Amino acid sequence: MSHTSAANAFLRYYRCPEPYSRLEVGGQLSNEPGYFRSGPDIIGFGRTVEGSSVSNEAADGTLPFDFTEVVDSLRLERYPEARAHFKAQSLIKRVVKNAYYLGRPLLPVKLRKRLQQLYLSDWTRIPFPRWPVDCGVEYLCEHAVKVSLQAIDALEMPFVWFWPAGYQGCIIMTHDVETEAGRDFCSQLMDLDDRFGIKSSFQVVPEKRYRVTESLLEEMRSRGFEINVHGLDHDGHLFDERNEFLRQARRINAYAKAYGALGFRSPVLYRNVDWFDALEFSYDMSLPNIGHLDPQRGGCCTVMPFFIGNMVELPLTTTQDYSLFNIIGDFSIDLWQRQISAVIERHGLLSFLVHPDYILNERERNVYEHLLAYIASIAREHRLWLARPADVAAWWAQRDQLKIVSTNGKWCIDGEGKETATLAYARLVDGRIRYHMHQTGDNSPFASEAA
Repeated sequence: MSHTSAANAFLRYYRCPEPYSRLEVGGQLSNEPGYFRSGPDIIGFGRTVEGSSVSNEAADGTLPFDFTEVVDSLRLERYPEARAHFKAQSLIKRVVKNAYYLGRPLLPVKLRKRLQQLYLSDWTRIPFPRWPVDCGVEYLCEHAVKVSLQAIDALEMPFVWFWPAGYQGCIIMTHDVETEAGRDFCSQLMDLDDRFGIKSSFQVVPEKRYRVTESLLEEMRSRGFEINVHGLDHDGHLFDERNEFLRQARRINAYAKAYGALGFRSPVLYRNVDWFDALEFSYDMSLPNIGHLDPQRGGCCTVMPFFIGNMVELPLTTTQDYSLFNIIGDFSIDLWQRQISAVIERHGLLSFLVHPDYILNERERNVYEHLLAYIASIAREHRLWLARPADVAAWWAQRDQLKIVSTNGKWCIDGEGKETATLAYARLVDGRIRYHMHQTGDNSPFASEAA
């Protein structure tokens, strides 16, 4: 395994100079992948070096596993708990699933909720990914920084900061529109988001569920909101069969062009990343950070955007409103606050999914307004970027082309868009990684500790 391929995920995550990615594999990898632990925080899945102790750090910058392989196994859901979804698609389960979606419009809402609660009743007993936010990729990356710095005897590593203009994190609000009632509430929902200075995205279903009117699309565009495509007809079968998926993907791509949509989210967060290359979008939002409360379990174990082929993936890093209200039975923002704190600590992406369909009643809408007020407050307090998904994806794609170069003995950022980027450093202090950066203008430097 070459040094470049083993470190590829590291270089794309940090956008650091290549000499700092000292992440060679220190031996022959085993034939079969498996779970491993490294310290109290890291749980990985992949092939490890035969006869190695994964918890031991090598002083020469080698790792007892292939870094990119392990990171990809988490982000692309290659581990057993996530892959079990595909193995479980037996004939009986498909019949049950087909019957549910066929009869869903006729089922009383209370019965649908009860069936979903029963199906997901084991969610509190799922050990991996780790509830309520899994930062496994972040732990792996910070561990790799420590190994690399020790290997080259350096105090710190320069890299391109994660967000433009020195923002310490990012927030996006998204709305999947599932029903005609939800569609009719979109104008009021835009008013509500606008009150708190948030421009959100609306994912619409092009066929069967309701009529997507040009007047609504034009209102969203003119008000600065974003339009994305939410599957084709929301029947739960998009990823059931490859040829049918390709047929639907062609229609989905055509709707994207007609709407001017840059982003995609699959209905019910059903997904198969191996098929994403048929989708012609700039970005996707179908992968949850942790999928305990979703029909398709798994999760990408990261709070940062990443790439699936040419698409930027913007993971859903918080619990959906429907799951919070109807599966957990919580009508507060306490869980969201816990998740917000965890993501802010990692300088990650806070991605929210609130359906207009499920906040029609006053009780649920009051919870959402409370969340919006809290988001506006923490965005000011922590200097977080309130952005639309398309803007985040565009930045992440631009950041991926930036480089750190040495000019007259000083590190600087080079490439298109460097004016909005910030030079940052990852420093090893008392065995832990700390991020720090200096900003121009009136902003003062800040430091942040990474576990």
